[in-house]
Amino acid sequence: METRLTAAIRATPAGARADEILRACVHCGFCLATCPTYQLLGDELDSPRGRIYQIKQVLEGVPPTRQTQLHLDRCLTCRSCETTCPSGVEYGHLVDIGRAAVDERVERPWRERAYRWLLREGVSRSWLFGTALKCARAMRWALPPSLRAKVGVARAPGAVPTRVHTRKVLLLNNCVQPSMSPSIDAATARILDAVGVQSIIAPRSGCCGAIRQHLDDQAGARDNFRHNIDAWWPFIESAQVEAIVINASGCGAMVAEYAHLLRDDPVYANKAKRVVELARDVAEFVPQALAAAGIGTSVTPGTSATPGTSATPGTSAAPGTSAAPSNKVLRVAFHPPCTLQHALKIRGKVEALLVALGAEVVPVRDSHLCCGSAGTYSLLQSELSHNLRARKLETLLENRPQAVLSANIGCIAHLQSATDTPVRHWIEWVDEALALQSRP
Repeated sequence: METRLTAAIRATPAGARADEILRACVHCGFCLATCPTYQLLGDELDSPRGRIYQIKQVLEGVPPTRQTQLHLDRCLTCRSCETTCPSGVEYGHLVDIGRAAVDERVERPWRERAYRWLLREGVSRSWLFGTALKCARAMRWALPPSLRAKVGVARAPGAVPTRVHTRKVLLLNNCVQPSMSPSIDAATARILDAVGVQSIIAPRSGCCGAIRQHLDDQAGARDNFRHNIDAWWPFIESAQVEAIVINASGCGAMVAEYAHLLRDDPVYANKAKRVVELARDVAEFVPQALAAAGIGTSVTPGTSATPGTSATPGTSAAPGTSAAPSNKVLRVAFHPPCTLQHALKIRGKVEALLVALGAEVVPVRDSHLCCGSAGTYSLLQSELSHNLRARKLETLLENRPQAVLSANIGCIAHLQSATDTPVRHWIEWVDEALALQSRP
């Protein structure tokens, strides 16, 4: 694509990067077929190609309007278009640049600014979010139905391992998940413990920065990046840990961008690069760790644990034995979050592990499309989000699974708020499966 960015914009690092991305786009339109908002609205201005054109205009000096801002707001940043694009256009980076440029020039209504500020400050602080969530759950009866479904139900995390191992990894201490579903972190720690890996949460680590990055506060997001790097660096510098394991794919996708977004920071650029090298989604780390321990490598799909046998929760299983979760859930649908399949480009690993541990993973139509959660999108674009959720649940449930499994707390909470079918993190299913493995 030919570009004529203004000299002032082209001279900035963001402008130079945008120019590079824009020139890669050939406007072929392949992205329209996989864009959730275009599928719903049928308006090319609400498609990747249309948004790219609008961003190009703004960077070339055309004054943006409130309508330009709305079209960019409606983007889920699901990055499905990146998976489809034959030219390798890095749309996710471009839309961040475009949103920042538009927000500099178009002031939002004060109510919208206040709401976005509240989400930024409230959700990204785990202690504040946790306190608010406890209050909301205690006052569930007084909440409107839409919020009542959002707050979910507290579930006990179970035992947390205390054994010390030579192999150690850091776990991300994210902002929402420990309060909404502490069972996810606990299940992750138990599985790692079962294969001889100790999990550590750095006390001073916190929000990955995704909330601020996507809510008009890119400078605040970089502060989150630096804060986490500072918290992790003593463990990394002393070679105490072999990886940073992340069990929320939305956070994993953000951490994967640290090196890119801090590339011009003279203090943190190299540290950020090292963090990205060590960062591993749990879908990458756990299957390898289990395979190395001989677990889940010789199981007939659809089988369950040997009748009358049991295992202590959190212990490892005998190699080659079969397993089933405690509630006998074997028929499952897997929803791969956009951050897992389009941003991190991890596909098929979770499904393969579930099958190896005895699950029947049912096929799901249009699994590449977003469920509508997308961080705070479900709160800021509720109508579009709910329509996407309805479509996603229709495809997830059409083959009658006993449970829906996913890999990101946002998707899990969003989907669960509109169905009675259990929606859980896949790591919890694996934890239950291994806990009931038969032992010699």
